[in-house]
Amino acid sequence: MTLAPLLAATPAIQLHTAAALIALVLGSGQLLAPKATLPHRTLGWIWAGLMMVVAVSSLLIHELRLVGIWSPIHLLSLLVIVAVPRALWAAHRHELVRHRRGMYSLFFGALVLAGAFTLLPGRLMHQVAFGG
Repeated sequence: MTLAPLLAATPAIQLHTAAALIALVLGSGQLLAPKATLPHRTLGWIWAGLMMVVAVSSLLIHELRLVGIWSPIHLLSLLVIVAVPRALWAAHRHELVRHRRGMYSLFFGALVLAGAFTLLPGRLMHQVAFGG
């Protein structure tokens, strides 16, 4: 493992990576912690903010270019930008099933699954995790 590729990356990639890793740790704790408590709500707002940082910062990253400067991951970013407020609004309205479904989808789809793709050979996080 080496941080050299990440330290040499653009500030947008560094911000994106830091926010994603913090969101991964915080989100894992949120899944395991008691719900409907003040800590859950407070940490949930922080997690939602981190997810917005992850999504917005990804719009500044153009390492994969399939359509001009864009790639399919940018569509996921737009989805996250819409899904985070919707899931928060569902909690505000006490629509807990919709809130839970939205947050689980964001965590596992936009964070875990999308994050796993960054570990593919040729990607920066593969270089960080596995070297070379």
